[in-house]
Amino acid sequence: MGADRGGNGRGVRGRSGKSGSGRLLRLYALLGCGGVLLAGCVSMPSSGDIEAVDPTQRADSQVKVYAVPPRDGAEPAEIVDGFLEAMTSDDLQFATARKYLTKAASRSWDPGAQTTVLTDGPSRRANPANDRDAPEVSTTYQLSGSEVAVIDKQHVYRPDKGKYQNAIHLVRQNGKDWRIDDLPAGLLLSLSDFQRNYHSVNKFYFASNPPSGPSGGDGRSGEDWLVADPVYLRQGIDPETRMDPLTQTVASLLEGPTNWLKPVVGSRFPTGTALRRGVRSLAVDDRNSLVVPLNAKASGVGQGQCRKMAAQLLFTLRDASSLRLEQVELQRSDGSQLCVLSADQAEDYAPDSNTGTPAGEYFVDAKGRLVRMQVSGSADSEKTDPEPVAGPLGSGDKPLSTVAVSRDERHAAGVSKNGSTLYMSSIASDSESAETLYTSGGKKEKDRLSAPSWDGRGDLWVADRDPGHPGLLRFAEGSGEPQKVTVDGLDGDRIEGLRMSSDGVRIALLLSRDGHTTLKVGRVVRQGSGDGPTVSAVEELRPAAPQMADVTAVSWAGRSRLVVVGREAGGVQQVRYMQVDGSVSGVNSLPGANRITAVAASDDDRLPVMALSAEDGILRLPLRSNWKTVVEEGKSPVYPG
Repeated sequence: MGADRGGNGRGVRGRSGKSGSGRLLRLYALLGCGGVLLAGCVSMPSSGDIEAVDPTQRADSQVKVYAVPPRDGAEPAEIVDGFLEAMTSDDLQFATARKYLTKAASRSWDPGAQTTVLTDGPSRRANPANDRDAPEVSTTYQLSGSEVAVIDKQHVYRPDKGKYQNAIHLVRQNGKDWRIDDLPAGLLLSLSDFQRNYHSVNKFYFASNPPSGPSGGDGRSGEDWLVADPVYLRQGIDPETRMDPLTQTVASLLEGPTNWLKPVVGSRFPTGTALRRGVRSLAVDDRNSLVVPLNAKASGVGQGQCRKMAAQLLFTLRDASSLRLEQVELQRSDGSQLCVLSADQAEDYAPDSNTGTPAGEYFVDAKGRLVRMQVSGSADSEKTDPEPVAGPLGSGDKPLSTVAVSRDERHAAGVSKNGSTLYMSSIASDSESAETLYTSGGKKEKDRLSAPSWDGRGDLWVADRDPGHPGLLRFAEGSGEPQKVTVDGLDGDRIEGLRMSSDGVRIALLLSRDGHTTLKVGRVVRQGSGDGPTVSAVEELRPAAPQMADVTAVSWAGRSRLVVVGREAGGVQQVRYMQVDGSVSGVNSLPGANRITAVAASDDDRLPVMALSAEDGILRLPLRSNWKTVVEEGKSPVYPG
């Protein structure tokens, strides 16, 4: 990928051309020292021709791009191409890109306003019909392309499929040099340049709503739940702030949650907290400890609040990089210590906190019983015979079609074989009978209950697909009367399936309309406190798999990641990892299997993905392996949740 590598993996390549849109020269320096450009890491070839580089091959984070300033007397097309190239560079303050602009345009241009991502970058076409003056002194170029997404001022990724159209206007200065005086907002990048320059980062904030009882599913206070808030930040030094990636991540966390998540989470950092003035670089020491100097806004906080601030930092930084960060120390503005928190202590605030043992793997066997996979040794080892769980759901007295196991693995909920009735019972004891929670009035099985799902707060969720009385239902602490939850923005879509996140503030919904099923994620807004809080609504549904025309199944597979089964328009079925914001980052495709109709993954990425194949039965995908059949007859594979 990117530039050619010689025998020592070092080199620089330029790019010139009159082909395509006539791009200007670009220089690419391979980073041979862990992604940081250091003296001696890059050598400049002393001979040889400049070689053209396909822009679709540049999604390599080990490539550094140097923009080239405009040459004297350059024609308007060359100025436009040079500016578009310079926007993809790593120049501080985009200094080279600004040389293509008039002084007034340079002052008003804000590269951080937004980043528009196009599939293959913009195409430009002269459009003299839009010229405001004579062609000798001004000219206009139309920009077009296929839009993938827009990253806004808060660094939020917003999928936006469609046709991009905009314009760049140029004027001739002093009767000689052409410069751009009117241009689109922010940056305009190809998908490959975006992937080279940016990476997804999870910031962490505390849930602002309490659980449905005195404590959540594992006994913790609702205010102690950390929630992932994904954004996209620069992979290298940020051209505008001049901060390294670690410092960018800390600064972004201190800015607070994104607008979409803000109604349901909050930061423990006091309003206005920022890094101490002038801090542009932070470094982890040889003890895997990080010192973070803050401004005066945070100097007066108590130890309890400070520990939660440090927990936000630890989760954010450990999730955003491969750093083995073991401790965070927060400092006051005068350099004195505010508090210290270790990684082990921060685990008290994890949304997916458990007993430390791997989550169980469950499914419904051929007799309609809820069974648990018995695995000896590691998560990758071969399975042994599944065993029925304790209680009525494991006895076969109430044959099941779909199931969900609570995150503490003490209770389970199951839908009857015909899809009409929802049961709940203990799976830790044989002494309890099954509680009938709800019965759907749908006349056909496909118009009855969806598979249920538990959130980390101990609440149980299910969708009734009865055309006469459709609705999303929540059972507080998995029992009692259901609460019907309003879903804003359904616009006539029907809920076919759902999966709750471990933090309880996000829900993934499979929505059908006109024969197609799509995937959207909404935020769960709770009101009230103590023993009687309610969910007021699911709000602001966002597409989570915009590339797919039809989605068959979904499961949470991490704090902001989903595993999705579906197909693109005209394509074949795929199993892919997707970010909850609808983006794709890192390795996303899983091995194919035949006609998968259900999928299950754990927040612990060391555990295998499970699936139901209409041809091969219950499947299991261990790490670094291929799908393996567990049983040929079974259904509803699930992890707790």
